Amino acid sequence: MKIGIVSLGCAKNRVDSEAIAYLFQSNDIEIVNDVQDADIILVNTCGFILDAKKESIDTILEMASYHKFLIVTGCLVERYQKELEEALPEVNLFISIADYPHFAEKVREALKKQEFKGDFTFVNRVLSTPPYTAYLKISEGCNNCCHYCAIPLIRGRFHSYLPEDLLKQAKDIAAKGVKELVVISQDTTRYGEDLKNVNIVSLLKELLKIQEFEYIRLLYLYPDEISDELIDLIGSEKRLTPYFDIPIQHCSDHLLKAMNRRGDKAFLVSLFKKIRQRVPHCLLRTTLIVGYPGETEEDIDELIDFMKEVRFDHLGCFTYSPEDGTVGATLPNQIPEKVKQKRYQRVMKAQEKISYENNQKRIGVVTDGLIIGFDEERKAYLIRNEFNAPDDIDGKIYVYSDHPLEIATMVKFKIIDAESYDLFGEIVE
Repeated sequence: MKIGIVSLGCAKNRVDSEAIAYLFQSNDIEIVNDVQDADIILVNTCGFILDAKKESIDTILEMASYHKFLIVTGCLVERYQKELEEALPEVNLFISIADYPHFAEKVREALKKQEFKGDFTFVNRVLSTPPYTAYLKISEGCNNCCHYCAIPLIRGRFHSYLPEDLLKQAKDIAAKGVKELVVISQDTTRYGEDLKNVNIVSLLKELLKIQEFEYIRLLYLYPDEISDELIDLIGSEKRLTPYFDIPIQHCSDHLLKAMNRRGDKAFLVSLFKKIRQRVPHCLLRTTLIVGYPGETEEDIDELIDFMKEVRFDHLGCFTYSPEDGTVGATLPNQIPEKVKQKRYQRVMKAQEKISYENNQKRIGVVTDGLIIGFDEERKAYLIRNEFNAPDDIDGKIYVYSDHPLEIATMVKFKIIDAESYDLFGEIVE
């Protein structure tokens, strides 16, 4: 038998899909890239915001059109399994996240394949990322309960994975030739608070002992959980990218309070100032939400002034989406969609100017990076280094070379030009 897996949503969901793929592969079911060649199609859904839900439903319906044995898993199933079962009879099997410990049993019963067995575990995965990069999910769930976010309703309470299991995964990943390890979770900086004698710093120190990794990158850092010890470790370890991905959502004190976010604007200003002081070569990335209930035009003015002060290297912005079961969806003073879009455009236009100015200052810098591909249109190699995470949000680095370069090798290059989001370089011999 053959299975095709469609994974939607975030990198954390991708890791789930990789663990699911290993479970099927270990039961002699071949993983295929083209779903038309499959006997089984599995869709791992996202249910985070409205657009993600729509994409999940559209994908399920598309996959159903192939008339294969269809399994649907993931966040959307966790939130709406009963409704989905009633609305989508063409799906043969739904498996919620809560049922992942019984994954093999559910599949065995549905397929009537008696020999299908094994446990759903992240220790063993079939990597679906390019061969030079991989993710390491270090925890599950979230305790922050931000009022706009459904993650705690979907993924449950926060819990860390055991460091010995994570290190085994990481060593297995390194043995496959991966050069970049990206450490992720819903709340990365909280890691270890439910374990004894371990935290994110101690875990990173162990991961750094795996010499095969050229880069180890952290994503999703909650502001008030970023310790001085973590900042100093990032600043002192060359292979630990000085890349601070800190989603703040907003800077307005009354909105942060309404969102149930810890900390205020003064704290955020102080935090970013401290990071820049201790790690002068740092890169700052954040994520914002505009259009949260009660937001005013003055709040957007304040936010743009804050952006100009902090000068983020990378910034993403979302318009607020009221989610079932969250406090935010019940609040008065909901913002019309047209207003949300105008505010989004204002924020992104301001960030484009900041990004351009930041990137112009990088012209002339000589640095190194990992070759990750070749762009046929530009006739340039694509580079990954501390500047850009592997989620296609941060812009690209294009490097020109007079001679062929090998993928997944390190090179030295000089930045010779820059746009608002992309950098251009040439190989330095």
